[in-house]
Amino acid sequence: MTRSQGTSIFTVYEAASQEGWVFLMYRAIDSFPRWRSYFYFITLIFFLAWLVKNVFIAVIIETFAEIRVQFQQMWGSRSSTTSTATTQMFHEDAAGGWQLVAVDVNKPQGRAPACLQKMMRSSVFHMFILSMVAVDVIVAASNYYKGENFKRQYDEFYLAEVAFTVLFDLEALLKIWCLGFTGYISSSLHKFELLLVIGTTLHIYPDLYHSQFTYFQVLRVVRLIKISPALEDFVYKIFGPGKKLGSLVVFTASLLIVMSAISLQMFCFVEELDRFTTFPRAFMSMFQILTQEGWVDVMDQTLNAVGHMWAPVVAIYFILYHLFATLILLSLFVAVILDNLELDEDLKKLKQLKQSEANADTKEKLPLRLRIFEKFPNRPQMVKISKLPSDFTVPKIRESFMKQFIDRQQQDTSCLLRRLPSASSSSCDHSKKSAIEENKYIDQKLRKSVFSIRARNLLEKETAINKILRACTRQRMLSGSFEGQPAKERSILSVQHHIRQERRSLRHGSNSQRISRGKSLETLTQDHSNTVRYRNAQREDSEIKMIQEKKEQAEMKRKVQEEELRENHPYFDKPLFIVGREHKFRNFCRVVVRARFNASKTDPVTGAVKNTKYHQLYDLLGLVTYLDWVMIIVTICSCISMMFESPFRRVMHAPTLQIAEYVFVIFMSIELNLKIMADGLFFTPTAVIRDFGGVMDIFIYLVSLIFLCWMPQNVPAKSGAQLLMVLRCLRPLRIFKLVPQMRKVVRELFSGFKEIFLVSILLLTLMLVFASFGVQLFAGKLAKCNDPHIISREDCHGIFRINVSVSKNLNLKLRPGEKKPGFWVPRVWANPRNFNFDNVGNAMLALFEVLSLKGWVEVRDVIIHRVGPIHGIYIHVFVFLGCMIGLTLFVGVVIANFNENKGTALLTVDQRRWEDLKSRLKIAQPLHLPPRPDNDGFRAKMYDITQHPFFKRTIAVLVLAQSVLLSVKWDAADPVTVPLATMSVVFTFIFVLEVTMKIIAMSPSGFWQSRRNRYDLLVTSLGVIWVILHFALLNAYTYMMGACVIVFRFFSICGKHVTLKMLLLTVVVSMYKSFFIIVGMFLLLLCYAFAGVVLFGTVKYGENINRHANFSSAGKAITVLFRIVTGEDWNKIMHDCMVQPPFCTPDNSTYWKTDCGNYAGALMYFCSFYVIIAYIMLNLLVAIIVENFSLFYSTEEDQLLSYNDLRHFQIIWNMVDDKREGVIPSFRVKFLLRLLRGRLEVDLDKDKLLFKHMCYEMERLHNGGDVTFHDVLSMLSYRSVDIRKSLQLEELLAREQLEYTIEEEVAKQTIRMWLKKCLKRIRAKQQQSCSIIHSLRESQQQELSRFLNPPSIETTQPSEDMNAINQDNSAQPETSSQQQLLSPTLSDRGGYRQDSADAGKPQRKFGQWRLPSAPKPISHSVSSVNLRFGGRSTMKSVVCKMNPMSDAASCGSEVKKWWTRQLTVESDESGEDLLDI
Repeated sequence: MTRSQGTSIFTVYEAASQEGWVFLMYRAIDSFPRWRSYFYFITLIFFLAWLVKNVFIAVIIETFAEIRVQFQQMWGSRSSTTSTATTQMFHEDAAGGWQLVAVDVNKPQGRAPACLQKMMRSSVFHMFILSMVAVDVIVAASNYYKGENFKRQYDEFYLAEVAFTVLFDLEALLKIWCLGFTGYISSSLHKFELLLVIGTTLHIYPDLYHSQFTYFQVLRVVRLIKISPALEDFVYKIFGPGKKLGSLVVFTASLLIVMSAISLQMFCFVEELDRFTTFPRAFMSMFQILTQEGWVDVMDQTLNAVGHMWAPVVAIYFILYHLFATLILLSLFVAVILDNLELDEDLKKLKQLKQSEANADTKEKLPLRLRIFEKFPNRPQMVKISKLPSDFTVPKIRESFMKQFIDRQQQDTSCLLRRLPSASSSSCDHSKKSAIEENKYIDQKLRKSVFSIRARNLLEKETAINKILRACTRQRMLSGSFEGQPAKERSILSVQHHIRQERRSLRHGSNSQRISRGKSLETLTQDHSNTVRYRNAQREDSEIKMIQEKKEQAEMKRKVQEEELRENHPYFDKPLFIVGREHKFRNFCRVVVRARFNASKTDPVTGAVKNTKYHQLYDLLGLVTYLDWVMIIVTICSCISMMFESPFRRVMHAPTLQIAEYVFVIFMSIELNLKIMADGLFFTPTAVIRDFGGVMDIFIYLVSLIFLCWMPQNVPAKSGAQLLMVLRCLRPLRIFKLVPQMRKVVRELFSGFKEIFLVSILLLTLMLVFASFGVQLFAGKLAKCNDPHIISREDCHGIFRINVSVSKNLNLKLRPGEKKPGFWVPRVWANPRNFNFDNVGNAMLALFEVLSLKGWVEVRDVIIHRVGPIHGIYIHVFVFLGCMIGLTLFVGVVIANFNENKGTALLTVDQRRWEDLKSRLKIAQPLHLPPRPDNDGFRAKMYDITQHPFFKRTIAVLVLAQSVLLSVKWDAADPVTVPLATMSVVFTFIFVLEVTMKIIAMSPSGFWQSRRNRYDLLVTSLGVIWVILHFALLNAYTYMMGACVIVFRFFSICGKHVTLKMLLLTVVVSMYKSFFIIVGMFLLLLCYAFAGVVLFGTVKYGENINRHANFSSAGKAITVLFRIVTGEDWNKIMHDCMVQPPFCTPDNSTYWKTDCGNYAGALMYFCSFYVIIAYIMLNLLVAIIVENFSLFYSTEEDQLLSYNDLRHFQIIWNMVDDKREGVIPSFRVKFLLRLLRGRLEVDLDKDKLLFKHMCYEMERLHNGGDVTFHDVLSMLSYRSVDIRKSLQLEELLAREQLEYTIEEEVAKQTIRMWLKKCLKRIRAKQQQSCSIIHSLRESQQQELSRFLNPPSIETTQPSEDMNAINQDNSAQPETSSQQQLLSPTLSDRGGYRQDSADAGKPQRKFGQWRLPSAPKPISHSVSSVNLRFGGRSTMKSVVCKMNPMSDAASCGSEVKKWWTRQLTVESDESGEDLLDI
């Protein structure tokens, strides 16, 4: 079968369709080692049937969601789908009665009296009718086959049906009389009731009884849906928008008709093929392929009939049809159901608010087990004073009240002792913590008053800052400073920044009247709508804040209730009401129970958690406590010991197996005692039995303890001892309780129990309708004589000889006169072995098996052969409804519940995109690509060659060429294998050359940084080892190793294409995220395997219980259950395990001595396992794949950050992170942001303030330390989206608060830096003025000294002084101009204007004011002084002008103007100085 590549692909596809794969595995087991067959086929089913196949469902769901948006107008919005049927439900009015909303009291009434109309509208009447419908359904379900001699036509069931039909006819006539025929027929519900009335009336006619009109009788059960409003809403949600689901049903039917007609024309002429001779037969064959049941048999019969020449074409035809029908068409049904379960965008936001409010309300109440203490009177603990005379009466004082003073005294003492060398800091901290815990209630009371003051101050600050921001934004919008610049596409960071600035400015509209002058009416209308929209957003903010405050208050009230119970009830929070709250033994138990591994190292300065090298391993070790780790290991060892148990090696008679049983019970006893002493059993806040997990732990412990103490030696079948052994098999479920992620899986399963329960009710209703119909039509008609030559029951008696054949295709060569081997058996008139319709129970069991799409072909063939071809429609309709709608309902509901548990069901489109973006960013990693060598040497050339696209494409082509070599089987005896292996050796040397070139180009350390390079190096090393072994050994094992190396090499090509990489990431991430779900499936599988060994370990071989598939050991039971998970003939295995006497040998002493089965046990065992695993757990895998596929499957328009944006950021990060460590210092973020281009570019000329905010955010969040790749990427992602649309409520509030804090801190720092520079200028001017005054005083003293003491000898000094004065006068204009330019004051507006005009000159830099040099001695003439200061100012005016007090007085008025210039990006300073904050 596997000699050619085409046959191999064909066989693999058959196995991947989960049809007949198990028989291929059994053949492989007979030919190859068992482990190889198990490994190959189990991995094939897991990857192809469970992962890759479900990717198709994900693709169809995502594609359908996009198409739905485009065709929304065609289908109409969900809010507009309300019809008359939507209002036709029973509604409880204000008076407490029931009212049918569809009956409008304003419409014209019928001719009935008012009393009858009132009675018809009463709730009593409607409840009476529904109760009669329920009784009718129960009566119909009680019908059964009574034998051939019983007269069926006029029995009690017929009379009851006549009575119910008359009753419902009178109901319809009464409603028509009361409402009028027009008013009655206007309701869709009444139309359905009228149809049932007409059909059931015809059905009670004797000639039409037990005919196709029985459908009308059994369809009355649909009216019971009105009893439950939740079920009614769910049904309308699924089937109400009938355009999409109805159109898909019509499309499926049309496809079946077209493909049946094509197949009829193709194969009707083929001889010895009766499947396509007529159109009904062709239709049944194509429908059988659609349901995947026995489609391989249809294809094999057709291939054998057409011959070898046309077999490949016919195989491709059937495979393409099967691929389209099973992967695309069925996925469309899932997509439609998911779309029907989807909510509108507005409803999602509303439900988010409601859900937050509900969570806040639920947190307020204590659990019932703690509230029981409130029923008892308060008995607070009082202070007891010993050694006190009886003459003194001391009032009763609570002990908690006195503890405050004791703790405060201890706190003061310990804090004073802190100054001493021997005092430790931990004691003071501990006393502080205890004081805070005792006074928490008082602090919570004071918090409200303090919060109001803080909120008022915070509101004032926010209002002031937002006023400035609004004015600046409006000024920038009104100014034409950007009109002359060339048009350039703005980055998404800039767009979102300006949106937020405009949103804040519109939200605080203080200057709207002033700015709105001069605008047109259209602009004013738009501004008004924007203001209203942002006011609504502000109202939503207040609602969110109220919800948060309600949550805080609920938590506070809960803690206050616990504190009050702890204070007023001495037995509260006491384990077993014995151990004290602060007892040493209890504290010791708490330490033992809560001890866990914690390897996270924190920075003592910043407090940030440092990343360790093996943090993933450390996180795994710290997942649970040390005690839980011990119990996990003990439980696993106990399960391994149970794997060795069998009916022939029992734990009761094997001392080695009893050791593990004793160890488990002893360790679990110690664990439970420690946890009970530490946390309490039931009536404590953290009790052991506080949820279902604690109950399960106690139950498993008690079952293990009872079994260990009892250890029964003889266990009869169907006895209490066997039930105890079955309950003991629940031991692996302890892992669910011990591992937190496993508990999460259980919560995901049971949290959506309501919807799953509703789907189960719908399917049970469907099964009940068809089962009742089947009982009335097929009861007693499916029986047949086991002798195929006997037709009538009267002739079915005696014995006949039956021949025995080993195989259908085995023809024994008999001698003349010799008969075939056989034996004589008695003739029996009996039903088919696996099903019958003699009563409703057997009929529902048969339909449940059919609902799983297993065995329905046999049911169809039997019904057609023994009842009639027309009745084949019955089973086809049920299979279509059950398969296309029923089973896809399970898939859709499980996916919807999974999304709801993950918090994504109520997310809007923008919020879902944001969650997908965050998940993608977590997966993204830096490019571990070393930079190109600086020089142009040999390494640089190698680097250019290895990074060239042509080189990469060539390697990919070589990988594909090497993979083609596996198209022919490598057999050591085949001479073709040697040249194929030689070619593979050549390819291996080429790949060695590739790896060598990359190592030379990137250096060994740089090559090792990439995971893809590591994988290539590993595969290449394996290839080199294979080459050595191949030339040394040349046997079958080396050829198998060479084939494995080629397969490993083929997987490396998946990461070299974007689409393949996307799909590969989907599968890999799905496997990673579904790890605990897969583990949960295995644990359930293990429990059922242990129970199967106890229940069916000795069942005799039958049709499907054989040497390969049986329950004789736990290992074989696991393989059988894995086969049942895929649905491969699970119903036949169940019927084999139901075998009863006289077809088996019973034994009442012990269960291991009998070969009989257990009918009730098999029914519950197999049905529960198939529902839990196949309908729920496997659909969880589908949900995970759908969720992960949406991470990578999105167009460039839908993505918030596209693949090119992420790639560009990775390249820039690779340039900045020169050490390739994934972290950079926070000051390098500025350089990284400057290098970004495209959509992530930050323009320093336009978005200087945004740049400041981004840099400060990184410094503030990381305290100036190192930042990681994901930190910067997360910051950019937050800045690139509209947080109002994309973020959820709580995250939105936290992010807005963070951004407001950043804006406030940046504003403070900018103002602080500006004030410092102003003070520097003022001080420089002050020093300059003081130096001028000092020089003037010296000159005056010199003049006075010369005037009082004239010189007598020195004559050169005056000339030198005059020369100096002349020099000073010559330099006077330059000095004055320089002073005016370089030392402006805040009140000097001309200085600003001149600075703005000279902004491009290189001699001036912002923040660096060049001061004039030290002044030279000034002349004694007043004119020279006046000339120096402008010619008109006196000395006093000059000194006043230079006075710093006058400048400081005008500083406050200039702050706002300067801040406005900074925010409007109109200042002339360079970006470097503004950013250096």
